[in-house]
Amino acid sequence: MSVHNEVKRITTSVIRKMKAEGKKISMLTAYDYSMAKIFDEAGMDIILVGDSAANVMAGYDTTLPITLEQMIYHAASVVRAAKRSMVIADLPFGTYQGSAEKALDSAVRMMKESGVQGVKMEGGIEIEQAIRGIVNAGIPVMGHLGLTPQSINQFGNFGLRAGNETEAHKLHEDCLALQTAGCFGIVLEKIPAKLAKTVTDQLLVPTIGIGAGPHCDGQVLVMHDLLGINKGFKPKFLRLYLNLFDEIQGAVSSYINDVKSGSFPNEEEQY
Repeated sequence: MSVHNEVKRITTSVIRKMKAEGKKISMLTAYDYSMAKIFDEAGMDIILVGDSAANVMAGYDTTLPITLEQMIYHAASVVRAAKRSMVIADLPFGTYQGSAEKALDSAVRMMKESGVQGVKMEGGIEIEQAIRGIVNAGIPVMGHLGLTPQSINQFGNFGLRAGNETEAHKLHEDCLALQTAGCFGIVLEKIPAKLAKTVTDQLLVPTIGIGAGPHCDGQVLVMHDLLGINKGFKPKFLRLYLNLFDEIQGAVSSYINDVKSGSFPNEEEQY
């Protein structure tokens, strides 16, 4: 029997069970009610309200500018649509790095004001205590290692992470630290597939990959990338399932032409 037939809402226990049973976990970002409703009804396991909203919804070059209030707005919109998918929201840059107390306050606000089922945080051992405090408060936390976009100014680029032995060892140690701190899952972004397999096999909690190869317990993509809304964005790890940029632009161009020619609305499109 499918996991989806056994539960009304995907929860952390379901996600852990999926890893134990070798069932892959699907995860996709969403930022608004309409798209989240489509993804939820399609059977998505986890909907991530990513701080990538700063890029794809607001047009910023990085994820750094988005605020907790803005993330809560997007998350609440998604929660209102999702009936079965588990909804996880990113805690944005600056809302948890300063102290464990600040991190807990941010996570509590996100949970209370948006209704999500958990939060995602970037970083390893350096935020371990913050994660412990949030988990101890009863809030599920998903970790995020490898390419961590909130640290872009430190790394200087969006290239491959953990490509050498030193970085690979640190990522492995960070994974174990996050698991011990109580994370129910860990996103692995843009790391070698072999390394992703090694840590996935060793961890008790599921891994969700993005640019981390096929051996993770699940996969995540940004919806705008998968649907071809971000024209020209073609990283190696992306599979394009639609080309909505051209399709939408074509539809809008047809509408403009019909309005200007007077063919819209026609006799059947009026009262």
